[in-house]
Amino acid sequence: MKCFIIIVIVVISNTFLGVAKPMKNQAEIYFAGGCFWGTEHFLKQIRGVESTQVGYANSNVANPSYEQVCSGKTNAAETVKVVYDPKTIDLNLLLDLYFKTIDPTSLNRQGNDRGTQYRTGIYYINKEDLPVINQAIKLLSAQYKTPIAIEVKPLTNFYPAETYHQDYLDKNPGGYCHINPALFEMARKANAPKTKVYQKPDDSTLRKELSAEQYAVTQKNATEPAFHNEYWNEHRPGIYVDITTGEPLFVSTDKFDSGCGWPSFSQPIQKDLITEKKDTSHGMIRTEVRSRTGDAHLGHVFTDGPKEKGGLRYCINSASLRFIPKEKMQEEGYGEYLPLVK
Repeated sequence: MKCFIIIVIVVISNTFLGVAKPMKNQAEIYFAGGCFWGTEHFLKQIRGVESTQVGYANSNVANPSYEQVCSGKTNAAETVKVVYDPKTIDLNLLLDLYFKTIDPTSLNRQGNDRGTQYRTGIYYINKEDLPVINQAIKLLSAQYKTPIAIEVKPLTNFYPAETYHQDYLDKNPGGYCHINPALFEMARKANAPKTKVYQKPDDSTLRKELSAEQYAVTQKNATEPAFHNEYWNEHRPGIYVDITTGEPLFVSTDKFDSGCGWPSFSQPIQKDLITEKKDTSHGMIRTEVRSRTGDAHLGHVFTDGPKEKGGLRYCINSASLRFIPKEKMQEEGYGEYLPLVK
């Protein structure tokens, strides 16, 4: 009689411990900074933080309840799981912002909260993060005479807290928070994209940079031929910017085929990007459309547009615009407008 030995290999993944593996373009870090209500609310304000979750980290009791954690017998720390896009917010900046919400020299206490569950800690799942964390703490320690009390350890487990703890300050705006509310605004602005300033070049520069037709249309109120211009039949997704300043004016989502032979849009990106003037030239009464920043003649607006889109038709000269295809918007500095291009 033959005997067979069956070997069963059990693979325990991080998911078993409550730690889901981050996606390819995401990174993950865990911060303990006192009461997790305020810490989570602060971290979720930061541009590039894609999701947050409050829970209990490095507990010696599986799936502890809030009451068990408060007893101090689980050794768990109130912690915030942070999933972020490292291309938008790097770990160094995340650490620096986190440091601003804590007293890094206080042991087992932040604000009015005391106990081991309120200790400060940074728990990592990627070993490559450790040198970055250590260097950040080294720089932080140079600012204090007393020792830094931030615990730095690999994450061994993370158990999500009860539902009522999640997004607590969103659901209870007047709820308890040990973090100065002014820091929330600072977090929102910490890595916000700089607002680009658009300016109209002087006349000599415009004459050099624009074609004769572009100059005549934008500066002398000329009109290009219908059906014989660059964008009347352009159907690609993208954005249309003022040829004189580069300021975004229209998006392809609002473009439609009016049959008039010029690019037609149901609306500008924002109403305040353009100005309207009464035009009585050529024996007609029309409403001229000009770019507000560049004061460039764009075309005219009429009330015969699609009713389902508001009823307006912005009839615009191609020569007053520059089209940027969707796939090039990011590299040309118009990435923030991508959500408008469907």
